[in-house]
Amino acid sequence: MTKMFPLLKLFYTAALVLSLGIPGMGQNDQRDLNVYSYWPYYGDVSNTLYQHLAEKAFAQLDHRQSQIRDLETRADWENRQAYVRQTLEEIVGPFPERTPLNPVITGTLNHEGMVIEKLYFESRPGYYVTAIFCYPENRTEPLPAILFCSGHAAEGFRSTTYQTMIFNYAKKGFAVLAFDPIGQGERIRYLDESGKPRLGSTIEHSYPGSQSFLAGISPANFFIWDGIRAVDYLMTREEVDPQRIGITGRSGGGTQTAYIAAMDERIHAAAPECYITTFDKLLKSKGPQDAEQNLKQGIAKGIDLADYIEVRAPKPTLLIGTTRDIFSIQGFRDVYQEAQKAYAAWGAEDNLEFTEDDAGHASTVKNREATYRFFRKHLNHPGPVRDEEVAVLDPKQLWVLPTGNVYRDLGGEDIYSLTLRFLEENKNEGPANPTELREKMIQMSGYEAPDPGEVVFSGRTHYDGYAIEKYLVQGSGSYYLPLVWIKPESANGQTILWVDIQGKKAAEVGGPIDFWLDAGFSVVVPDLSGIGELGDGYKGGDARIQGVPLNVWYAGILTGKSIAAVHAEEIALLRQFMIEMGVREPALVGHGPVGAEVLQAKFMGGWPDRLVLIESLEAFQSLLSDREYDARFLPSSISGGIQWFDLPDLVRYLGPDAVLAIDPVDGQNQRIQGAAEHHYLQTSGGQDRFEKIARWLD
Repeated sequence: MTKMFPLLKLFYTAALVLSLGIPGMGQNDQRDLNVYSYWPYYGDVSNTLYQHLAEKAFAQLDHRQSQIRDLETRADWENRQAYVRQTLEEIVGPFPERTPLNPVITGTLNHEGMVIEKLYFESRPGYYVTAIFCYPENRTEPLPAILFCSGHAAEGFRSTTYQTMIFNYAKKGFAVLAFDPIGQGERIRYLDESGKPRLGSTIEHSYPGSQSFLAGISPANFFIWDGIRAVDYLMTREEVDPQRIGITGRSGGGTQTAYIAAMDERIHAAAPECYITTFDKLLKSKGPQDAEQNLKQGIAKGIDLADYIEVRAPKPTLLIGTTRDIFSIQGFRDVYQEAQKAYAAWGAEDNLEFTEDDAGHASTVKNREATYRFFRKHLNHPGPVRDEEVAVLDPKQLWVLPTGNVYRDLGGEDIYSLTLRFLEENKNEGPANPTELREKMIQMSGYEAPDPGEVVFSGRTHYDGYAIEKYLVQGSGSYYLPLVWIKPESANGQTILWVDIQGKKAAEVGGPIDFWLDAGFSVVVPDLSGIGELGDGYKGGDARIQGVPLNVWYAGILTGKSIAAVHAEEIALLRQFMIEMGVREPALVGHGPVGAEVLQAKFMGGWPDRLVLIESLEAFQSLLSDREYDARFLPSSISGGIQWFDLPDLVRYLGPDAVLAIDPVDGQNQRIQGAAEHHYLQTSGGQDRFEKIARWLD
C-alpha cells in the first residue's frame, strides 16, 4: 500500500500548527457545515431514516395486500391461517416447555359480593407472575372466565380503570384472572434505592426488550408465554368452565390480547381494545411502539395486525376502538373491513363484532358495555350489561407480596436473565470462513449492494489555508446524504472518510478533524441518515431511551432492514463517490457508536481500505453484560446477529493490517482497561491518539 504520509513531515507539520497555528484554523473561527440550507425544496429532511424504513414497510405491506385480495374461499383463508400460525411461531420465537406453575395464594379478600384471591405462579421456573383471581361469592357452578390483560399502567391491574372493568365482570358472574404484565405492578424491575420505579412502563419493556432483540428473540415471547400459562392456571380452577374462556385488555393489554388469542386456541372469545389498527396507519402516525409490540421481521414476513384477528376465524372477536385513539381509527376500520371477508368465508359474520366511541386513548362506558354484551353472548352467560359503579380498592390492598415487588420479595428471573439464557442456548459456532460469514451478515441485516445515484455539487467556500466543498450524494433510496469535503491548500494527497455519531459536527473548529487537516489530509465528513441534518426529526414512538429513538430501530426490525444495513449501504455509496472523484485509497474512520457500522460495512463490502475505529464498541456482547447499557450502541447491531458473530470476529477475519481499534469502549461507553492485551491501542486522546493512528496508517 502506498505510504500515507512521511511520518517526520507529518509530525513536524502537526507540531508546527499546534504551536503556531495556521491562519483560518483558530478556535474562534466557524465553519459553515450545513448543506441543505441551500436546497429549501427538500424541506425538513431530519426524519429521513425513519421515512426510508417506513417506505420499505409500505412496499412489504402492499405485497401482503395483493395476497389478501386473492383470498375468496374458506380453503383460501384456511391456507392463510396455516401460514400465519407458522409465521407467528417463527417471529415470536420458541416457547419453553411447560413446567410446574407452583401457584401460591397469599391472601383473600371479600369485597362487594366478590372473592378476590391474591396469588402468584411461575410461568417459567423462578419467573414469577403476580395476579388476582376474582369471582362472585354465590357461585354454584363452573363459570365463564375472562383473562384480563392490563395496559401500560404502572400499577398494572390495580389502576382505577382496570379495577372498574375487572369488578364489573365479577359482579356479572364471570371469573376473572388479571395478571401483572412484565415491568408493571409488582413486576417492576428497575427500582431506585428507595424501591420506587426509575423508568416508565414502556421503558421497562423496551430497555431489556431491546437486549432480547439483540439476542435474536422478540420480547413479545415473554409476554405471550405469561398469558398462555395464565390460561393454564385458569384450567386448574374448579370455578372455571374450560370451554368458556375469554380474553380482553386495553392498549398494551390490547396487544397482549391480540397476541395470546392468536396463539392459544383455548381462547374462545377475544376483545382487544384500543390497539388494533394497520401497520401502514401506525407507521404514518405514532410509529412502532415499545419493544413487545413489534415482532422480529413481522412486516417482512407478511404479518399485519389484521392477521391476529383473521387467524382466529370463525371464533368470536370484538374489535373495540375510539375515534381519537393513538392507534389510528382508520386503520382500526380497515382491519374490521378486511377481517369481515375472512369471517364471511365461514359464514360466521356475526362472530366478528365492532364498537367504537368518540374518545381518546381511553375506556368508555359505551365500549365497556359493548364488551360485557359480547362476552355474555359468546360465553353463553346471559344477563344485564350496564356498567356498574364499583368501589375500587387502594392498590396496596391488592398487593400479592409484602413489599409489592416480586424482585424485592422473591427475586427470581427477569427478561434480562431469560434473554441471556436464550442466547446461550441458541449460540451458533459461526460460519466456517469469512465468505460464509459475509453471506450470513448480508442475509440477516438486509444489506443490498447499492448502485450509485446522483451527486449534486453544492458549493465551495475558501477559508485561510483550506476550502470546504459541499455535496449531496444520493443514498440507498430517494434521499440524499449531505457531506463536506475539507481540503487543505497544502494537501498531502491523502483523503479520509470520517464517519461520526455527530456527523458533520465533528468537523467544527477545535474538533478531532483539525489534527488531520493541519497535517495535510483532506477529510470527507458526511451526515448518515438519522444523524446531523438528517437526524432528530422522528417524534413518534414511546421508546426514546437516553435520547435514542429506539422505535426507529424497531422499524428496521419489523422490516428486516436493519439500520446497520442502511448505514453500510450509505458508507458504500460515499466510498464509491470518493473513488469516482479520484481518491485511490481512502482511509476509513469510524468514531463513536457508529464505528461498529463502519466495521460491518467494510466487512460486508470486502473493501481493501484500512479502517480506524476510535472509541468504538469492542463487542456487542458487552451490551448484554449488564442490565444497564448505553442505548446509543443498539442501532448499530443486527437483531440476532450475535448468535453468529461479534465485532472481534470481524476484526480477526480482516486482520491486524486492515483494522486498528483505538480506545475501544464497553456497553456502558467506558474505556476498556488493558485493551492493549487484546491487540487494541490505548491513548490519552488528542495528539497522542492522532500520532498513533498516523503511525499505523503510514
